Amino acid sequence: MFTGVPADDASNAGEFVRRELRGERFEAVTWVSETGSTNSDAMALARDGAPEGTVVVADHQSAGRGRAGRTWEAPPKASLLVSVLLRPPAAVAGLCAMAAGVAMADAVASVAGVTAGLKWPNDLVVDDRKLVGILAEADWPAGSTESGGWRAPTPDERLVVVVGIGVNVNWPADLPDDLADIAVALNHLAGHDVDRPDLLVAFLRRLGALYGEMVRSSSGSGSAAVLDAWKERSATLGRRVRLDLGTDDVEGTAVDITADGHLVVEPDDGTGPRTFAVGDVVHLRPAR
Repeated sequence: MFTGVPADDASNAGEFVRRELRGERFEAVTWVSETGSTNSDAMALARDGAPEGTVVVADHQSAGRGRAGRTWEAPPKASLLVSVLLRPPAAVAGLCAMAAGVAMADAVASVAGVTAGLKWPNDLVVDDRKLVGILAEADWPAGSTESGGWRAPTPDERLVVVVGIGVNVNWPADLPDDLADIAVALNHLAGHDVDRPDLLVAFLRRLGALYGEMVRSSSGSGSAAVLDAWKERSATLGRRVRLDLGTDDVEGTAVDITADGHLVVEPDDGTGPRTFAVGDVVHLRPAR
């Protein structure tokens, strides 16, 4: 267990995590007091040739991002804000965020004793309140340029994927009214403060195992294991949901996840299953 003051001294926290993970896939951890966005930092490092396994952690982000351009706001030192640089084969790149979600679900269970469900596509929730947000960003495959346009990578070609995670860890007891019904923190659920360095170590170890198997088996058993693990922890499957798609919102029952990580919904109107690669999910109460 981390024996210093958890992450008050970023260099001490980083040293502890690197020592715990020495010789493992994600040992190259840089922990800083503040940055704009750990995802932006990790992507910049990737473009400068940083190896897979590079990890950037910050006590505070001044320009954190979520899906659809949303910002991620958190009090300094209250959250675990981490981005991991991966270089997976294209065949499994789309499952990296799911692997990270499973890894963090297992980490909060082992470190804080908290059971969180995975909400498609990118959140961990407890009683439908957000505990964790995940943002995965991919770069053009090698050989492509912005001026030349995007080209589809071959299945074995390595891509750059940065997976960013924000975990509400030690938040004030009284949340603002606009957050109290939609967000929750680990210390609220566990009844005590949780060490962010310990949580990071548990997460990176679990992600290392899941990701390593997924990459070794490419689209085979490793990918199936990640999907099965995600389904077991899902808070979305079997629920009535609304997918906010802009002009074409869909309500129905979430029934499955495809091999690519897409959500299959059985619409209420009886038109037959539809598969969605993107969309914001709202969990609905059961139809009466």
